[in-house]
Amino acid sequence: MVTDTKTALLDSAERAARTRGFDGFSYADLAQDVGIRKASIHHHFPTKAALSVALMQRYSEDLERACAQIDETVPTAAGRLRALIDRYRAALNGGKSLCLCVSFSTSRESLPPEVIDQIRRFRLMMINWLETVFETGRMDGTIGDVVTSAAEASAALPLLEGAQLTARAEEDPALFDTALQLLRARLR
Repeated sequence: MVTDTKTALLDSAERAARTRGFDGFSYADLAQDVGIRKASIHHHFPTKAALSVALMQRYSEDLERACAQIDETVPTAAGRLRALIDRYRAALNGGKSLCLCVSFSTSRESLPPEVIDQIRRFRLMMINWLETVFETGRMDGTIGDVVTSAAEASAALPLLEGAQLTARAEEDPALFDTALQLLRARLR
C-alpha cells in the first residue's frame, strides 16, 4: 500500500508522540523516519502545533469511529465497556506506549492552546459515549451498581488514562489490569 507523505508524517509523529510524548520528537526525527527533508515537513505542517492538532483530530475521529463500531457490533453495555477497556490496554503496546491523548497530556506545559482544545474535545466526546454506555448498562443490567451515568463516565475515563500511565511508567501492562479490576468486576 502506498502512503502519501502527509499520512506518513502523521503516522511517524503519532508513533513518536505515543512513546516519547510531545516533547520527545522533532521535525528532524520525522524527516529521518519518513525519508524526506526537514523543510518538506513544513509544506504539510507549518508548525508542530499544526501537526499536533491534526494528530489529535485524526485520533479523535478514529476513536469516534471505533466507538460507533462497538455500538453497532456489541449488543450489551458491559461488552461495549469491555471493548473500550481492551482498546486502551492494546494501546499500551506491551507497556511501551500510551494513547495519544494521555501521552500529550503528560506534556501539558509545552502544548499549544489549540492542542489543549483538541484534547478537551476528545475527552468530552469519550465521556459522552461512556455516559451512554453506563446508562445503557444501568437499563440492561449488564453493568452493576450504576447510580449516576454521568458520574460513572467522568470517573471511568480518568481511570483508563491513569491505568495507562501507571502501566507505561513500569512497562508492565499487568498494572493496567490491576487498576481496572474493580470496574471489570461490575461487568455482567
